[in-house]
Amino acid sequence: MPAETHVEGTPVGRDEVLGIIRERLADILEIEPSAISEGASFADDLNADSLALIELVEALEEELGERSVGFRFDDDDLDDLRSVRDAVDYVVSRLG
Repeated sequence: MPAETHVEGTPVGRDEVLGIIRERLADILEIEPSAISEGASFADDLNADSLALIELVEALEEELGERSVGFRFDDDDLDDLRSVRDAVDYVVSRLG
């Protein structure tokens, strides 16, 4: 892993990414993390609007930026994030 993109520490695994997304999204939506399944659609199942998704992205960039230098979501990719699984897959691929 290039030094300029990663910080020393253990890699973030898929289960950990899912847990982080659940926790942050639960805080934003004011629901229990257990109510958020990996297959849940942001709009249809969780009633998350675009503002909630922006808050989620900002929270993830802040938290994961501490683990992987410069971790960012590309603005062009945000429209493709329709479910929790999409977000987990995206984060895992960016951290990979």
